[in-house]
Amino acid sequence: MTMDDTPNMTIAALHARYRDGSLTPDALVESIAARTAHDPHHAWIRALTRDEMRVYARALDGRSPDDLPLYGVPFAIKDNIDLAGVPTTAACPEFAYTPERSAAVVERLIAAGAIPIGKANLDQFATGLNGTRSPYGACRNALDPKYVSGGSSSGSAVAVALGVASFSLGTDTAGSGRVPAMFHGLLGVKPTVGTVSTRGVVPACKSLDCVSIFATCVDDAQTVLEIAQGIDADDPYARAVEPGPLPRAIGTLRIGVPREAQRAFFGNDAFAKLFDEAVAKFASLGAQIVEVDFEPLLETARLLYGGPFVAERHAGIRAFFDAHEDAVHPVVRGIVASARAYTATDAFEAFDRLQTLRARAQRIWQSIDTIVMPTAGTIYTIEQMLEKPVEYNSNLGYYTNFVNLLDLAALAIPTGVAADGPTPGMPFGVTLVGPAFSDPMLLGMAAEYLAQPATRASVHAAPTIEVAVVGAHLTGQPLNGQLIERAAVRVATTTTSPHYRLYALDTRPVAKPGLIRVDAHGARIALEVWRMPVAHFGSFVDLIGSPLGIGSVELDDGRVVKGFICEPHALSTARDITEHGGWLAYLATRAPASAAVGAGAGAGVGASAKAELEGGH
Repeated sequence: MTMDDTPNMTIAALHARYRDGSLTPDALVESIAARTAHDPHHAWIRALTRDEMRVYARALDGRSPDDLPLYGVPFAIKDNIDLAGVPTTAACPEFAYTPERSAAVVERLIAAGAIPIGKANLDQFATGLNGTRSPYGACRNALDPKYVSGGSSSGSAVAVALGVASFSLGTDTAGSGRVPAMFHGLLGVKPTVGTVSTRGVVPACKSLDCVSIFATCVDDAQTVLEIAQGIDADDPYARAVEPGPLPRAIGTLRIGVPREAQRAFFGNDAFAKLFDEAVAKFASLGAQIVEVDFEPLLETARLLYGGPFVAERHAGIRAFFDAHEDAVHPVVRGIVASARAYTATDAFEAFDRLQTLRARAQRIWQSIDTIVMPTAGTIYTIEQMLEKPVEYNSNLGYYTNFVNLLDLAALAIPTGVAADGPTPGMPFGVTLVGPAFSDPMLLGMAAEYLAQPATRASVHAAPTIEVAVVGAHLTGQPLNGQLIERAAVRVATTTTSPHYRLYALDTRPVAKPGLIRVDAHGARIALEVWRMPVAHFGSFVDLIGSPLGIGSVELDDGRVVKGFICEPHALSTARDITEHGGWLAYLATRAPASAAVGAGAGAGVGASAKAELEGGH
């Protein structure tokens, strides 16, 4: 098989081929390994070998797209994000270390079935928006290699644009997940700060950093975001997803755009024209276009590099930087070293100024629902960027640097291609910006604008909670319908930590297991994690009767989620089935007559059957 046999790398297209048997995860990684072996774009710092990818592919044996939402989906990882057993360099060889554990977001994606294919190139220590600041080579644009790829998540965007990865992870502190997206005609998701854990990410500015997502379509972006989001107990900056603006038709929105005098295209008249055309299309879809004063946003942007906030970049790598300053890329070194010129007093003055600007910026939202602005005003060739690395990089951040400082969500989308001007043939795009937790609204706008309606509704239109199930609520089991009818989405199939035992309870009419945490002689127990709107959680819990209840369950990756637990008194008449490793494996050993009770008969039973099935697990 060659990659020519899999021209469409969207999640839906791959899953269709897995289902019809024309593709297997093993065959896919074989072809990916052949393609990443040759890297003229300098997209990779460390592509995984064929055998390394096969480990992840073969872990999917016996599973399917029906079990795992990212089954067999290949993804690239920016090399400031940890993948267990593979060096993390942050594009600085002397800084490299090999983590024993993957970053929280990588763990979540792998648990959902995704296959990591390599560590992607970046502007060193995620400091830059152009992709040339790497000792592993300037990352070349996938569409025209004479142009910059955008940074700092340069290789991540290139991997998706080349069709090697279905999606990729970047980071975004000042625009690193948005500028590369525009330069390659991709979607770039910059989530609300903290909703995707940054545990296992080399910090740029720890309080502002986001893990970003590159994808080719809205549905993929939405799917990956929903799986990636979630609280991580080891991340002090993590935030739960909270209620935000709900998705709405573009025709009901008031869209803010920069005043014409505040727009900057740096001589690229073709991009200026494309922005006007994008705004006109939003208007044609019924949106009310409102010009807003961008000065508070632009002044906020200047704080990120033009003041003491740069000290947070120094703080993130201080021990290494102070001991090995000569090992750092010259441009990056100059930026980080400038932190030493500022005092703690300067920092507090900057915090005060930022708070004032936040108050001014907040008033903007009284007259608009969202902002539409260019993702970048222009694009440069690699040759141009190397001639003026600071000035031109700064130009690329004109529309991006303020977003995280003001706690906003953002989504970059492609809107056109320059037909003429200084950059013919290069893509242009706009960024949709909204208040914190407006991610679902922005994805809805993108779907309508791009005529790519999502195939399902986002569960993040409301706050959600994750629930671990080990028995009758598993996919295909009698009580799974109680999850489905509450708009729950399965986000992972995994196991508990090795500290549990499982028992077959004496329950009627539906057979159910009981999960118990133990201090010794425990094992990993198979389970599924479902994400449910909080609004439906209460009615779900109300279905649960003694001896079962909802408590906290530790997963194999160390996360703790809500899940079913059992009261100890019920064990006196129960059978210890821990040796089977899970409820489904235990059912498979039972006689056909008894197994039928728990093997799917009655699937889809809902709240109306509470009296009959109370205590379902």
